[in-house]
Amino acid sequence: MSDVTMPQLGETVADGTVTKWFKAVGDQIEKGETLFEVATDKVDTEIPAPATGVLTAILVAAGLTVDVGTILATIDGVATTSDGPTAPTSPTAPTPSETPSAAPVKSVAASAVALKADGRLSPVVRRLLGELNLRADQVTGTGPNGRIKRTDVLSFAPSGVQVGALSPVVRRLLEERGLQASQIIGTGANGRLTRKDVEAFKPKSSSPPLNSAFVPSALSGDEVIPFTKIRKLTAEHMTLSKAISAHTLMAKEIDYEAVERVRRVAGGAFKQEEGFSLTFLAFNAAATLEALREFPLLNASVGDNELIVHHNLNLGIAVDLDSEGLVVPVMKNADQLSLREIARSIRELATRARGKKLSIDSFNGGTFTITNPGPFGTFITGAVINQPQVAILSTDGVQRKPVVVSAADGSESIAIHSVGILALTFDHRAVDGAYAAQFLVRIAEIIATRDWLSEL
Repeated sequence: MSDVTMPQLGETVADGTVTKWFKAVGDQIEKGETLFEVATDKVDTEIPAPATGVLTAILVAAGLTVDVGTILATIDGVATTSDGPTAPTSPTAPTPSETPSAAPVKSVAASAVALKADGRLSPVVRRLLGELNLRADQVTGTGPNGRIKRTDVLSFAPSGVQVGALSPVVRRLLEERGLQASQIIGTGANGRLTRKDVEAFKPKSSSPPLNSAFVPSALSGDEVIPFTKIRKLTAEHMTLSKAISAHTLMAKEIDYEAVERVRRVAGGAFKQEEGFSLTFLAFNAAATLEALREFPLLNASVGDNELIVHHNLNLGIAVDLDSEGLVVPVMKNADQLSLREIARSIRELATRARGKKLSIDSFNGGTFTITNPGPFGTFITGAVINQPQVAILSTDGVQRKPVVVSAADGSESIAIHSVGILALTFDHRAVDGAYAAQFLVRIAEIIATRDWLSEL
């Protein structure tokens, strides 16, 4: 019997929501086959089966949020899990018609002893046991198969004491909203602040919420489409960003003719070698990274009356998930990559993000973001800043159009070039317009003059 548990998808992730099961009780499954999907506060991820066998029980239904390490399902068969080899057992398996709530549960006492003996405790439970100076065998588990849950450990906390203080998610929400924990009454165990407490908190104000008078009612014939988890998180993140940052839009027309010539000369060979087309996005990313080295105040975050300048250039690339949501995977130390390597990395991140194959750590640590609506032929886009960064660059559509070309002797002529617009949304708290304008000018110069062909 193998347990399927809620995975640790990142160092700061304490829980996850099961959004979908791809198999039903009674199904035969193979190790590595996609079993279920998990949503966290940053990403949706498809999780493979840890073993080969028959899915004998689903203990956590789709839509429920549970701690990391919680047992979600069981697989009957000889297998190897992330915890090591598991010997087969012979519990009474449910029939396919049984629901998860009717799945058999082994003796709580016997299961708890086994769990404590082999150390299969979630990171959250282990941390809380340490904070309260408790041993696992002192706590009676009330979870599936006698597993120790966070609430089981918290029941040992002295009255009025907040154990574990704040979860990473709660700390992030407090920071984004500019709130203090002392402002909010926690409804969790022993007064612990939960994510819902922070999200539901309304600061005292003389004015009602701005949207309180604009909540619509569905009319006859209307279709009501509930927000998915990722859509809700995107909406929350974008609204908070507009509330926090002094958004300012600045745009510049860019002459891409030098890039277009390279794409004509080397594009065919590049596609044959790499398996995908050489797009303008790779050139824009490479030029942006070079310019950021000269304008580091845009590779930064705003702290408490201070600007935190990041010396690593971790470039986020916004990826549309087939109109179901938006995520921003990150290329770490992207300035160390060649043009070809940047193109490969962008392609890989986008493909894996759409296939839900990226870990949550792939979305952490970004210092500057590029969004690319250009393939749709957009003219100019005022993107929303990806907090806690201070700027985001939109690379819009590139079109063939007439331009004035100056010769070395000062004469002018009309030529047909590939031209587009780069639109920079920046936080006016961090920099002023002159600094942002010079940054765009520098990107334009790099795009027009860099020896791109030698990098391919």
